[in-house]
Amino acid sequence: MFKGSFVALVTPMDEKGDIDYKGLQKLVEFHIQNGSHGLVSVGTTGESATLPFDEHIDVVKRTVEFAQNKIPVIAGSGANSTAEAIFLTEQLGQTGIAGFLSVVPYYNKPQQKGMIAHFNAIADAADLPVILYNVPSRTVADMLPETVAELATHKNIIGIKDATGSIQRLKDTQALVSEDFIILSGDDASAYEFLSEGGHGVISVTANIVPAQMAELCNLAAAGQYTQAREVNEQISALHEALFIEPNPVLPKWALYKMGLIESANLRLPLVLPELESKKYIEQVMRETGVL
Repeated sequence: MFKGSFVALVTPMDEKGDIDYKGLQKLVEFHIQNGSHGLVSVGTTGESATLPFDEHIDVVKRTVEFAQNKIPVIAGSGANSTAEAIFLTEQLGQTGIAGFLSVVPYYNKPQQKGMIAHFNAIADAADLPVILYNVPSRTVADMLPETVAELATHKNIIGIKDATGSIQRLKDTQALVSEDFIILSGDDASAYEFLSEGGHGVISVTANIVPAQMAELCNLAAAGQYTQAREVNEQISALHEALFIEPNPVLPKWALYKMGLIESANLRLPLVLPELESKKYIEQVMRETGVL
């Protein structure tokens, strides 16, 4: 269930900044039609940091409703407060999701022992699988492979989204966990190499824009057809870089707006619309890759 291409789904908003649920439904249907293996609702790309709990829970609930059991939905449920993360885990567990994505606490800079205590407490409160999320470029704190291995012994912790971009980190983690522990890439630029080294899939920002290609990349890699997978990756590699020239999800939302999939590229403050040069650049890359 947790292998392949999972889309780190944006949360569309209207001109007033309210959640655009019609746009959300359109996006969910777009990904189902294009072969995505699953969705991640209200993770980093879904602007989890600026959605209050009631909206966060409602967006996840509606995403599950729109998915109609056709593909699994993972809910972002992390927080820098363990108590808040447990609250979200308990509330989101009632929405029909397949599992949780729980990020390393940000700003606090917890020790490795603190991370172990944090995630074990969350997993104890969970009735569904928990996927760890390590993204030190955002959280500052970096969850080490030894910590992952200890947490992997908890029956409810079944995998990790590794957004370090380090293939060596993947290998170090693989050496310490069982083969059935799911390791997903959280870095699109290195995703092909990650998959070729035994990663099980991706939680992808690029998949917002080219879901069929990201799904095909994962399918080919899973079948051991790495030459063909590399060719697919080369076709979209410019997007991996272009989508991150401003903080995620600024450019993904702009790209989806230009594709006509959402009616507004609005974001929650403190994020704002991209600079003119960024708009021009992403649109150029989209034309070159055949998206526009």
